[in-house]
Amino acid sequence: MKKMLWVVLMMSCGATFISSIFPLYSEYYRLSSLEITILFAVYACILLPTLFVVGARGSVWGLKRVLRWSIGISIVSTLLFLVSFNIWMLYVARILEGIAYGAFTGTASAFLLKQTSHNKVSTAIKLSGVTVNFGFGLGPAISGLILQYVHFQPLRLPYWILLGMLLSSLVFLEMLPKDEDFQTQRPAKTKISLGVPNNIRSHFLCFIGLPIFTVFTLGGIVFSLIPTFTKNVMHTANLSIPGLLILLLLGGGALMQFFPRPYNSITRMRMGILFLSIGSWVIVFSGQTENLFLLWAGFFIQGIGAGWTFQASLWFASQLPKQEDRPRVISAFYLCAYSGFIVPVIGVGLLTQIFSLNVSLILLNLFASLIVIYVLIYSVEFNRFYSKGIAQ
Repeated sequence: MKKMLWVVLMMSCGATFISSIFPLYSEYYRLSSLEITILFAVYACILLPTLFVVGARGSVWGLKRVLRWSIGISIVSTLLFLVSFNIWMLYVARILEGIAYGAFTGTASAFLLKQTSHNKVSTAIKLSGVTVNFGFGLGPAISGLILQYVHFQPLRLPYWILLGMLLSSLVFLEMLPKDEDFQTQRPAKTKISLGVPNNIRSHFLCFIGLPIFTVFTLGGIVFSLIPTFTKNVMHTANLSIPGLLILLLLGGGALMQFFPRPYNSITRMRMGILFLSIGSWVIVFSGQTENLFLLWAGFFIQGIGAGWTFQASLWFASQLPKQEDRPRVISAFYLCAYSGFIVPVIGVGLLTQIFSLNVSLILLNLFASLIVIYVLIYSVEFNRFYSKGIAQ
């Protein structure tokens, strides 16, 4: 389990590693805000269809084989960033990055569970969610610290570090046994679909898909605000601060998943998504009022909410389906998640054509709050379903 968790950590770091480097690219290549937005969004836009296809075919192709190719594509993407000298190379590298993590995401969780004994499945699910969240935060923190304190080839050195991290993940992957039974599972012409069985589809969409969509939507709003926070609230141009703030939000949320209470997963989901919404509103108002205390309080509250919501929704995504359906259902889980990550990029861009940035962010938060209210109401129905033992 430890070897696979290292692989997940390194790939998760790579998925967000570029976040702290965006300002340098904007300055070096003289990119407009639209070009930066496209560079940010193209990753998620490519990741979604990759998740869709690989989630349906991953078990047929072989989980370990898919993971090996995913890491390989990520290495190629990193090399392209490393030698880039033109804007088109950045876009191609981001596309490859989206393909790599899209293929990796659901497959990695399924492969981890397959390598885990039945009595340790619960622990594996928890550690998988913690590792993904912590990796997402650790990536920008590492690249930001390198940019701020190692004054040597700022557009090259971070990728040398990332390259070493990815190579280590490939080494650890090869130490793990392969899934021998993939050739006998289902024919190569398996229909590509969302992959959620009919008997759990409505519960998946309403109590798994919507909550994780909201986690990534509100997280994306925060990421879009971080440059403003560091400039207007914290009054600093330190390049490491945005990455450390992301680590605080995501890493803190990851660590809160170890907090034992509440024990019940449905209660944990309810409290998590409520904290998620409250924390997001506090963060938005901290930016408007330039209040540093509200900023840290908002990050703390939203971090707890994001961690608990991610943990509970991943738990249900892993437990509701039968074992043979897990890879596709977990891929659908991440499909919902990354759909949410696109919302702030497109939503803010469209709304700011009509309203100010502050009003646009408030409208997006209102949209997320409506989802939170719906999930809390639906949790009553889900609790009845789950308590009958259908999910066992």
